[in-house]
This record gives sequence, C-alpha cells and structure tokens, in this order.
Amino acid sequence: MEMQPQMVEPAWDCVMIQKWLFWDNETCMKQIDTGNRKDKKKGKMMAQHKIAVIVGSLRKESFSRKMAKALIKLSPDSLTFEIVEIGGLPLYNQDLDDNPPAAWVEFRERIRKLDGVLFVTPEYNRSVPGVLKNAIDVGSRPYGESVWEGKPGGVMSVSPGAIGGFGANHHLRQSMVFLNVPVMQQPEAYIGNAANLFDWEGNLTSDSTREHAAKFMRAFAVWVATIAPGCSFR
Repeated sequence: MEMQPQMVEPAWDCVMIQKWLFWDNETCMKQIDTGNRKDKKKGKMMAQHKIAVIVGSLRKESFSRKMAKALIKLSPDSLTFEIVEIGGLPLYNQDLDDNPPAAWVEFRERIRKLDGVLFVTPEYNRSVPGVLKNAIDVGSRPYGESVWEGKPGGVMSVSPGAIGGFGANHHLRQSMVFLNVPVMQQPEAYIGNAANLFDWEGNLTSDSTREHAAKFMRAFAVWVATIAPGCSFR
C-alpha cells in the first residue's frame, strides 16, 4: 500500500517532507522565510542554529577556506557560523585521554555547544587531509563521549582537479556514518577547477558555482532544521 504524507500544520511541513522523502527544498525555504518575516513583524528574534565550519586545509590561501567563507555569505539567515580551527590540535593519542591537552578540551567544548557541522575540504591522495582526520578523531574520543553524535552535517569538497575531491568527500561521509552524524545527501557538492573560481580577494567569480553553492546552503538550512533538536519555524 502506498503511503502518503500526513496533513500537518505548516510549521512542520519541512520535517514531514523530509521524513517521507518528498524533497522540495524551495517549498521548505519559503516556509522558513515566511516564518522569519512574521517573527520580524512581531518583533521576535528568528530562531537560528549555530554551525561549526571545519576547513580541511591549513594553507593560508586555501581554496577550501575561500569556499567556506563564500558559503557563509550565501547562507540563509536561519544559520549562524563559527569557523573552528583545527591546525593547533596535537595528534590524537589514547594515552592522553585521562589528561587531555588543553587544545583538545577547547575543541571538544566548542563543537559540543554547536548545533551542526559543515565540512569544507580538499582531497589529499583520494582521501581527507591528515589534519582533518585528526580533528575527527579528537572529537570522537574518549569512547562514548563523541562530540559529533547526532549533529546534522554537510560536506563540500574543493579541488583544482576536474572531479572536485570526490574521494575525500566520500571517505569523510564514511567516517560520519560510524560517528552517527546524519550528513545531507542532496545536493552533492564536488567543486572542481577551484583555481579559476576566485578573484584576488577570495570572492567567487563563477555565477554557476555561486548558484550551486547558494542552493547547497538553502538545502543545508532545511536539513539542519529537520535534524537538529528542538527545531521550530513558528
């Protein structure tokens, strides 16, 4: 017997659409925007979810960092962002679990307080950079105390190559499955030819890439609202 979505109050339309796999991102975003406008008229603050942005490259002029900043600018108002740096994290060593380095403690606390996580990463040797894998490991330990647990996630890979970091994207997703991070499936985001997408100030110059990035962030806003605890657009 074919199941049909239930009729629900508008505030929960996005959640029900997600649950029944009738993906209509534009409808969901209109619902969010309508709710936000009503709240503004009533003088209420818009409900926002706070997202950790983790860049998988340490290079100063990293394409991934430039893309992360572009995504933040293109995001709907329902999300706020905090770029969480990972370059200063000591390598994970289980021997240090009982007396962890201060950098581990600070990193774990910052991630724990946020509502979701957005990874923007290059590809190294068809996988994620070691610095990103180390950050994932640090956040996942000690066993049973993972800061990643249940947080809605998004993954974008960025590369000068033609396939846009496909290998890194999917290796990262595999780790997220084990860590119980529900990662948004569509739209996928493999950004290739990255060396030709930005001007000298780091701004996106490609209209098609900007359009795709904006679509990605609208979808991510819906995904976070669907998965994050206590979401409401009323």
